[in-house]
Amino acid sequence: MSINIVVPEVGESIVDARVAKWLRKEGDVVAVGEPLVELETDKIDLEVSAPQAGVLASIARKDGEDVKVGEVLGSIDEKAAAKSAAPAAAAADAAPAETTNGKGDAKPPRVTPAARKAAAANEVDLSQVRGSGDAGRVMRRDVEQAASATPAPAVAKAPEAPKAKPVPPVGEDRRRSEGNRSEERVRMSKRRATIAKRLVEAQSTAAMLTTFNEVDMTAVMALRERHKQAFKERYGVGLGIASFFVKASVGALRSFPLLNAEIQGDEMVLKHYFDIGVAVGASEGLVVPVLRDADTMSFAQIEKQIRDFASRAEAGTLSLADLKGGTFTITNGGVFGSLLSTPILNPPQVGILGLHKIQDRPIAVNGQVVARPMMYVALTYDHRIVDGSEAVRFLVRVKELVEDPGALLLD
Repeated sequence: MSINIVVPEVGESIVDARVAKWLRKEGDVVAVGEPLVELETDKIDLEVSAPQAGVLASIARKDGEDVKVGEVLGSIDEKAAAKSAAPAAAAADAAPAETTNGKGDAKPPRVTPAARKAAAANEVDLSQVRGSGDAGRVMRRDVEQAASATPAPAVAKAPEAPKAKPVPPVGEDRRRSEGNRSEERVRMSKRRATIAKRLVEAQSTAAMLTTFNEVDMTAVMALRERHKQAFKERYGVGLGIASFFVKASVGALRSFPLLNAEIQGDEMVLKHYFDIGVAVGASEGLVVPVLRDADTMSFAQIEKQIRDFASRAEAGTLSLADLKGGTFTITNGGVFGSLLSTPILNPPQVGILGLHKIQDRPIAVNGQVVARPMMYVALTYDHRIVDGSEAVRFLVRVKELVEDPGALLLD
């Protein structure tokens, strides 16, 4: 009997994927639950496992092909497995013992898609990498650690005589000998292609407008300096600025609820909960995991969750549940050195707060010019539902709460 391998339903917002890599080839005997193929989606990478033990009879969709949920990727022949079971068992008895992973399991370790790409880029042999993930799963960090290991010193070789540089024939274009002018075509990943598509859609469907302000970070910086050591010792995580802006955003959203809403048809959906998306940059592209019920989280919980998001985004292990929903987004271009930018909405949300680099600038305080750590902040909003005056007052409220962090405890 033949069993189809199909693209699984990952979530209501994911309808297609791309075949990243087949892990087994046609004719291989596979066990039930064994990973067969890696898929890329716009949000997460995932593995499709064998629904039944048998032989991988056919591969219908090759590496690099785009597929939709429910489409057939290949098939497994159950009967073929029974026919090959006896010879395989005899061969196993005759073969020398294999090296195991320390748990008595001779199957190769599971590898995340991000780790596999990192291994290819750094020419790392995955069979020599010890996984630190669940059940020995090889993560991107394991590959990077293996790649950074100091290699054994190479045997010194006698210097070779310099070779004469070839002279191009008369009349030939000499630019090739003057520098590398080669080009390379690299196909966008599924995530990058979807990011590009949605950013264009956001600009063509929403009436986006951006308003700016600046925040004096003196009070926050002083508070962090006073408590950073005790905070780190108690909670095991540093006290960053992200938690202050998450708290301030929640406070401002309470006062201006239309920025915590979305448009559905000719109706406005006002949300009375605060799921704050935090943009995280990863090698595969920007992702926006969500802090659920951020209004109930402590500073330590926010900092821990954001650090966990960043780590799993780079390892490629964020789940769809981490990325679904969100009522408002915060993005921080300042970590890359950006002084000012206009963030693009994350549909269907109607507001996104952009943070930027903290820089000492001269400002007037009580008639005196002093240097203060200042940050420009930007709020992009959908003018279809949010008026300009409301957006300006929202940003002013964020500014007030950050400049007086004690007020965050009272808000």
